[in-house]
Amino acid sequence: THGFVLDEQGRKMSKSLGNVISPQEVMKTHGADILRLWVVASDYSEDLRIGGEILKHHADAYRRFRNTFRYLLGALDGFSERERLPDADMPELERWVLHRLAEIDDQLRLTTSEYDFHHLYTALHQFCAVDLSAFYFDVRKDALYCDHPGSLRRRAARTVLDHLFRCLTAWLAPILCFTAEEAWLARPGMNAESESVHLRLFPEIPASWRDDTLAAKWERLRRLRRVVTGAIELERAAKRIGSSLQAHPVLYAPAEEFAAVEDIDLAELGIVSSITLKSESVPDGAFTLPDVAGVGVVIGAAEGEKCGRCWRVLPEVGTESAHPELCERCIEAVATLETA
Repeated sequence: THGFVLDEQGRKMSKSLGNVISPQEVMKTHGADILRLWVVASDYSEDLRIGGEILKHHADAYRRFRNTFRYLLGALDGFSERERLPDADMPELERWVLHRLAEIDDQLRLTTSEYDFHHLYTALHQFCAVDLSAFYFDVRKDALYCDHPGSLRRRAARTVLDHLFRCLTAWLAPILCFTAEEAWLARPGMNAESESVHLRLFPEIPASWRDDTLAAKWERLRRLRRVVTGAIELERAAKRIGSSLQAHPVLYAPAEEFAAVEDIDLAELGIVSSITLKSESVPDGAFTLPDVAGVGVVIGAAEGEKCGRCWRVLPEVGTESAHPELCERCIEAVATLETA
């Protein structure tokens, strides 16, 4: 039914070689969930290898899953049904996340039915590490921290985070059974008598969440974003800027690239204070990526003063005498909180 379990060098385990690893030792050092993660991440159709470095790699992967739960729990503090937003009222970024949940759900049900746990693990890890941590959470942290509580963008983000939490705790429960239970019972409103995560079924994902046209558009947007963030990282490494909010990128791309994404705020996606789009040929010296043809970025300094609340650098900061240290959005948010 499966291959042999070997050590990291591919040698058979034996007492004479001293390379035997017992499950009890792994659980004592790393915990049972990391041992379970090693099992599900292994391709059992071939020989399986295990050792200190391999377990360390899985411990790092485990921390990404656990940190995803921690982020979701923190960002959902105080969330209630009154805050929930209908799918039709959500910005495109949130609807893209719902689309990804629909895709993952289809893939998860197929791999589970075929006992293809290796690809199930890969899909979930890629989703948490790349789609969520490196992209969606990174972009939306500004709205979560700085928008006023009743803003549509913040309500949409928190609604999607709730969907994410409910899906991921159920999907990961068969794999990270202790961690998923701990996260589920830590949800606001839960208590010691609350239903265990292991009594739940996988959530039923609405068919309306699937939107392949939207997914193609956001694949293009993420390619543009990679060029912007790549250029910013070079500037930060050279210590010409600190935060990405100090940067003002000039993005060069063919007109059809911008026409397809004209209704999206690329400054928000790039986590910069402002951005200029130019439908021109990429100039010499611009930052480019080999897999994103015809697109380049030149980084300049953002103009204006730094907002003391959201840290964006904007010309409007200092124009309001009542709040000279804030931008217009933060003034509105503060005013809303003061009158609440």
